[in-house]
Amino acid sequence: MNKPLLIIVSGPSCAGKSTLAKKVSEKFQLPLITKDGIKELIFDNLGWSDREWSKKVGGTSSKLLRYFLDSMLISKKPVIIENNFKREFDAKPISEMLSKFGYQSLQIMCQCDGQVLFERFKKRSESSERHPGHNDTKNYEEFKEMLLRGKWDSLDIGGELLTLDTTDFENVDYNIIYDKIRQLI
Repeated sequence: MNKPLLIIVSGPSCAGKSTLAKKVSEKFQLPLITKDGIKELIFDNLGWSDREWSKKVGGTSSKLLRYFLDSMLISKKPVIIENNFKREFDAKPISEMLSKFGYQSLQIMCQCDGQVLFERFKKRSESSERHPGHNDTKNYEEFKEMLLRGKWDSLDIGGELLTLDTTDFENVDYNIIYDKIRQLI
């Protein structure tokens, strides 16, 4: 019998993390915790102003995500988390939770051609699909170098790792991911 599964969806902004996480959640009827979901609830309840406030709310949202995750893992049921997780902040606490609750992990790393990613970021920030509290239109330069890289480092936590190229959303084969999850659940 397999250990319970924690599915971690990560990667840079606009790489398709949220879309993928929602598809997996719906397909397998699994709970999903997203940092931006938490962050936007905070914006809606406490308001938003500038980039510094957005960063502060982002840090709090990451801590809340880990808090909710910690409370869910006791169930020994599969859970999905989605964020642009950072090795230096997230690897240790997530690794400790995996060990504490006896979970295995599957990291799904979304990546994309850097120029495509940067253009997606600008397009999304200038549209109405992004919550204004993120202040995306004011941080192109802050994120440009990271976005042009097109990928993110995975968390050093062991477990399974899948890399998904989302440069062309039409060519993403979700069945590879679904099959891997079926093997692990």
